[in-house]
Amino acid sequence: MSYGLCLADIVKEWEGAWSHDTVSTEIFDKLSFFEQYAAAAYCQENNNSTDTKVTCVEGNCANVQAADTNTLTEFENSAKTDATGFVSTDTTNKLIVIAFRGSKSIDNWVANIDFQMEDVEIFCSGCRAHSGFLESWNEVQDGVIKAVQAAQAEFPDFKVVITGHSLGGAMATIGAAALRRIDIPVDLYTYGSPRSGNEEWATFLSGTDKGENFRVVHKDDVVPTLPPSVPFLMPYAHVQPEYYITTGNQVDVTPQDVKVVPKGDNGGMDIPAHLWYFNKISACDGLFDLKAKRMVEVLS
Repeated sequence: MSYGLCLADIVKEWEGAWSHDTVSTEIFDKLSFFEQYAAAAYCQENNNSTDTKVTCVEGNCANVQAADTNTLTEFENSAKTDATGFVSTDTTNKLIVIAFRGSKSIDNWVANIDFQMEDVEIFCSGCRAHSGFLESWNEVQDGVIKAVQAAQAEFPDFKVVITGHSLGGAMATIGAAALRRIDIPVDLYTYGSPRSGNEEWATFLSGTDKGENFRVVHKDDVVPTLPPSVPFLMPYAHVQPEYYITTGNQVDVTPQDVKVVPKGDNGGMDIPAHLWYFNKISACDGLFDLKAKRMVEVLS
C-alpha cells in the first residue's frame, strides 16, 4: 500500500497551485472597479446617509463616483460586531452592489480573531463557517436582503455584486452564500479576505453556478493567511480561484501584474501590503498608519 502521492499526482497538484496566467483587460477592469466599491465602504458618508450618491472623500473611488449611484440602505456599527457597509444601485453600469467595510473598531477585531467554526449545513453537507464572520453577516442580513430584493423588483436586469476588503471580504463571502441559497445570483469580489470556513465550505462556494468568484490577494498580505489552517482543529480553506497581485506597496497595478492561481493560498507577513490593493483601499477610515500599528499589536 502506498501512503504518498505518485510523481504525476504531485506534479498535477503543484501545477494547480502555482501555474498562472495574467488576467484579461476586461477582468482587470472589473477587479479594480469593485475594489473601489470596497474602498467606499470605509467612507462614513456611505454608512450613515441612505438615499445618497456613493462618494469617497479620499478620492480613491473615482470610477464609482463617476457612475449614477444611489444607496438603498446604509448601516454602521451594528450592536455586537460593528458591521458596516451599504447597498447601492448603479444605473450607469446596471448593478446592485453590496459593500462591506473592513476592520476598524475593537469589536471588528474581536470578530476577526474568533477562530471558532460553526456548522452551516443549510448551505452544504459538512459546511462550517468562521463564527465571528458569520455573526457579523447575521446582524445585517435582513436589511441587506430586503434592499437587494427591492432593487431587483425595480431593476430586474441589474447584476448583483457583493464586495469587501479584509473582514468585509469575509462578510461578503458569507453574504454571497446566503444570497445564492435563496436563488439570487451574485458575483463575489473580495480583497485581502481571511479564510471564512472549512474545505467543504470553500468547495461549495467555488463550485456554485449562481455567480462568479474573484478573490484578490496582494503580494505578502498577512490577512489571507488567517485564520491559520490546522488539520482537524481548524481546517480553514480559501474560496478559489485566487487573483494574485505581484507588485509591491504604493505601486500602480497593471493587468500584467495580476495572476490567476487556480488553487491559490498566497500571503505573507507584511501588514502594509494588506492596506494597498489597486490603491489605498482603507484610506477613508483616516487611520492608515494607526491601522497598521493596530494590526501589528493584534497579530503579534
